[in-house]
Amino acid sequence: MYNIAVLPGDGIGPEVIREGIKVLIRVGEKFGHKFSFQEASIGGHALDTAGKPLPEKTLELCKNSDAVLLGAVGGPQWDNNPPDLKPEKGLLGIRKELGLFANLRPATLYSSLIQASSLKHELLDGVDILVIRELTGGLYFGSPRGFHQKDGEQVAVNTLSYSESEVRRIAKVAFEAARKRKRKVCSVDKANVLETSQLWRRVVTDVGKSYPDVELSHMYVDNCAMQLIRNPKQFDVIVTENMFGDILSDEAAMLTGSIGMLPSASLGGKVGLYEPVHGSAPDIAGQGKANPIAAIASVAMMLKYSFNLEQEAQSISEAIEEALRQGYRTADIFSSDGKLVKTSEMGDLIAKNI
Repeated sequence: MYNIAVLPGDGIGPEVIREGIKVLIRVGEKFGHKFSFQEASIGGHALDTAGKPLPEKTLELCKNSDAVLLGAVGGPQWDNNPPDLKPEKGLLGIRKELGLFANLRPATLYSSLIQASSLKHELLDGVDILVIRELTGGLYFGSPRGFHQKDGEQVAVNTLSYSESEVRRIAKVAFEAARKRKRKVCSVDKANVLETSQLWRRVVTDVGKSYPDVELSHMYVDNCAMQLIRNPKQFDVIVTENMFGDILSDEAAMLTGSIGMLPSASLGGKVGLYEPVHGSAPDIAGQGKANPIAAIASVAMMLKYSFNLEQEAQSISEAIEEALRQGYRTADIFSSDGKLVKTSEMGDLIAKNI
């Protein structure tokens, strides 16, 4: 029995997570596994029901589960909340509390979706990138932070800070991952300007000496943003700090046709957290337009990384590929030669293909 904490969250989160669970139940039937699901609130939903973005009850459930499956957080109705009462605080909080310092975001182009990308086909064929984002340091967590008055006007401050140990542990994750792939690591920083990036580069270089079988390169973040569009096939594993990784992985997602295709795994502590990279998309919530593939692919990552069920994870990837090969598309990846389906229909099709 695998015990999974389910945090549907806000916007389209509940819709896509519902399809992920549907596929996971089908995997259990096929391979003889049992999954137990316990639901809790986070983000805006938690603010409305419990008065805080990460209730203690939610955190306790997650700590006592085998894995966490999360939808999305946020929405315009909470935009004017004070900083400590914003939905995103729940997401940042759970990452910190569970010690999830390594965020793995694979950007793999399904062959059937090559038409959905805005780039030329010859640039995309064979793209398979793993972005490894440091998740508990940098600007999102640095102190001091906040607002204050200076010379009669309001000033906002965020602090970018990294320690050697934080960089070393995420670099090791990247090199170990590369050993199972094409043995190439590109470390992305802004070492020509930022002291934190200079430390980052020195430490990653030092860690790389223990992995002589892995090719290490360094790239400035602005150049990397350009190279992802110019020549994405040059990349295997990209490792970078928190904010750079947030931005670059969303850019990499569009190589695959839609941000609705990109899953993620947050690892480092005892309990892993799995979530689609896309946001809560409140403008399409409840309309059956959301793409559940990122959530379903996140379930596959859960099977692989938390439960060591490689064959079961592969069956989900193959089921997604088959649904796309058959021409089924949600609105974000739809073209005139496809078959438009709703969120739940795509989940049904993928589950059927297991």
